[in-house]
Amino acid sequence: MLDKLIGLGMLLFASAVFLYYTVWTLLMPFVDNGHPLHDFFPPRVWAIRIPVIVMLLGSAVVGSFLSMVMIRSNRKKAAKAKAAGKKKA
Repeated sequence: MLDKLIGLGMLLFASAVFLYYTVWTLLMPFVDNGHPLHDFFPPRVWAIRIPVIVMLLGSAVVGSFLSMVMIRSNRKKAAKAKAAGKKKA
């Protein structure tokens, strides 16, 4: 039951972020600059910077994880080959 609640919370959070970003990028350019609604949103330049930063950080995390897995896998293969070489000798 707890996993369903956590999933619901994550879905609601993702939906809220998507709705906020959509309003910010697609609707706010058509609202006058002096309107008080602009106080709820950061400058529009961040509409591009934030996703780029998140994608770069995500790519770095995924790349680091994959490289660590590949290095560990290579070490295990080398250890097995070394152990097999000692058995033959």
